[in-house]
Amino acid sequence: MRYSALQILRQGLTGNRGWKPLWREPQPKQRYDIVVVGGGGHGVATAYYLAKAHGLTDVAVLEKGWLGSGNAGRNTTIIRSNYLLPGNQAFYEFSMKLWEGLERELNYNAMVSQRGIVNLFHNDPQRDAAARRGNAMALAGIDAVLLDREALQRKFPVFDFDNERFPIKGGLWQKRGGTARHDAVVWGYARGADRRGVDLIQNCEVTGFDIRGGVCRGVETTRGAIGANRVAVCVAGSSGRVMGLAGLRLPIESHVLQACVTEGLKPVIDGAITFGAGHFYVCQSDKGGIVFGGDLDGYNSYAQRGNLPTVEDVCEGGMALMPAIGRARVLRMWGGVVDMSMDGSPFIDGTPVDGLYFTGGWCYGGFKAIPAGGYCLAHLVATGAPHPAAAAMRLDRFATGAVIDENGAGAQPNLH
Repeated sequence: MRYSALQILRQGLTGNRGWKPLWREPQPKQRYDIVVVGGGGHGVATAYYLAKAHGLTDVAVLEKGWLGSGNAGRNTTIIRSNYLLPGNQAFYEFSMKLWEGLERELNYNAMVSQRGIVNLFHNDPQRDAAARRGNAMALAGIDAVLLDREALQRKFPVFDFDNERFPIKGGLWQKRGGTARHDAVVWGYARGADRRGVDLIQNCEVTGFDIRGGVCRGVETTRGAIGANRVAVCVAGSSGRVMGLAGLRLPIESHVLQACVTEGLKPVIDGAITFGAGHFYVCQSDKGGIVFGGDLDGYNSYAQRGNLPTVEDVCEGGMALMPAIGRARVLRMWGGVVDMSMDGSPFIDGTPVDGLYFTGGWCYGGFKAIPAGGYCLAHLVATGAPHPAAAAMRLDRFATGAVIDENGAGAQPNLH
């Protein structure tokens, strides 16, 4: 079924009885050419591009819960490509271009809204850093505009520009940034993969890998053994635990990242904003809720919930930026489990085990990377060679010294 305005009218006139499920519920086969572990955004996007770009349809996506039940449904939905370093710039700009054509390609409303993103600065050194980042973006062909205080006041009158400690002096604006609907992105990719013959298998947890002679020959699951010629792992915050089942230790740590959403309000924020004087970022959803997040909890955890001291710190950042948020009621709070790499940049690479591929270490950037992450991992699995946009995202870069230190925060993931 192809979605269109005419289809909506037709279904409305017939009692909406003709809508079909987005994907099948197949039983797992004993063997596939390719098994993708993880049914979040990156997993279903990888399967979609394996089928669409490379014609590989003997593919299964294995998800221990339901599709999108992990980090894909537990984030703040921001998309952007305002990166400083060459190892990341080409990749995230590639992802942004895929975002811009995603809904037409998938024939699915992912609610991509390019309302822009602004990184605020509050002192002269931050202004210089923003100007440097903007110039680097412009040289790489990425849109960037340095806004002064007056331009920001017209755009965001709700902010406290004269805060005694953190006066807002300007910001770096990427007009093409914005937000997307997290669930819809997963559903759209899943629907597209299913239409091309990919099996999406839910409630199927991977409990081990079949590795013989240094070659991965399949996976063990709660629904039996499944053979495969190639296995790609896309499990976000569970990367260390799952790859440990294959006897591999990754240069990552798993941490909980906070986020909250308020009751629905009238439009007060146009776009996404990051607060330069503290780890706080905010946008407004299409339903009116103020969605905001902040820092890591600071300790390793696989719990999908936050602790109150960190929530308090996040709310303090919000109050410093926009005091009016103090009158809004928080409806929900949650924690996404993020796998933090040692240099703040991700991995898309093969592993020492032949036939076993890995993507992870996305830190704060997993959601916005879904289109390019899936495309580049599919390219790697299908061809055996890295995609040019992800060529620097190697697992061995710490051994070779070729790090992509986007955050400049050293070797402690909790400080990124």
